[in-house]
Amino acid sequence: MEPGKQRVAILAPRSTIGQSVVERLGKSDCPFALIGRNLSGLRTDSASYAATCDLTDFDAVHEALGHARDSLGGLTGVVNCAGSMLLKPAHLTTRQEFDGAIESNLATAFATVRASVAHLDSSGGSVVLISSAAATLGMPNHELIGAAKAAVEGLVRSAAATYASRSIRFNGVAPGLVASNLSERLVTNKATLKVSESLHPLGRIGKPDEVARAICWLLDPAQSWVTGQIIGVDGGLSRVQPRVKL
Repeated sequence: MEPGKQRVAILAPRSTIGQSVVERLGKSDCPFALIGRNLSGLRTDSASYAATCDLTDFDAVHEALGHARDSLGGLTGVVNCAGSMLLKPAHLTTRQEFDGAIESNLATAFATVRASVAHLDSSGGSVVLISSAAATLGMPNHELIGAAKAAVEGLVRSAAATYASRSIRFNGVAPGLVASNLSERLVTNKATLKVSESLHPLGRIGKPDEVARAICWLLDPAQSWVTGQIIGVDGGLSRVQPRVKL
């Protein structure tokens, strides 16, 4: 493999943020692989490798990343964009909903970490997972997503410590509310959107490409001294008090 050349696998590329990552990598001429439960609607002809895969299945993810590595001629980065969003108070959340959120958010992240360690280049690489501002900021009706994403952040830090000696970097991005397929019900409601915008100190919700930029920055080998970090891409939601209008 050409020294310094990126080779990236994108898990769950049909997610809104995943599609933005694909677009950015495509513009940079970075060879990439697409792996997800459903790839319909994607232009897979631009990918060096594409495969359907249950991202909660540890063995299936391991096998898919192995094929991606072989097809790309090496693997320097992996990003998992899988996830779900359920906004309910704990007492109204069913066990089925709990299991589904843990599977889509935490199990897919753990499967990604497990497989990436086996298939990234011997010189190391970068793994990026998706968290949420809700993992840090206590928000009403976010018990389930907050718990699942907080677990993802713990996974990032522990994996970063375990595999630092192998130069494998683990980081995460934690978005606020972003216009996406998952948030469509919220952002298409004018009243809800207005409230959501007011919670973000910068006065608006995020765009998928703004999160994708942070992901691609972390994937870049140039950031070889960044690991164990959760980067908030949230308009200040998790760290800054919104301005009170007088």
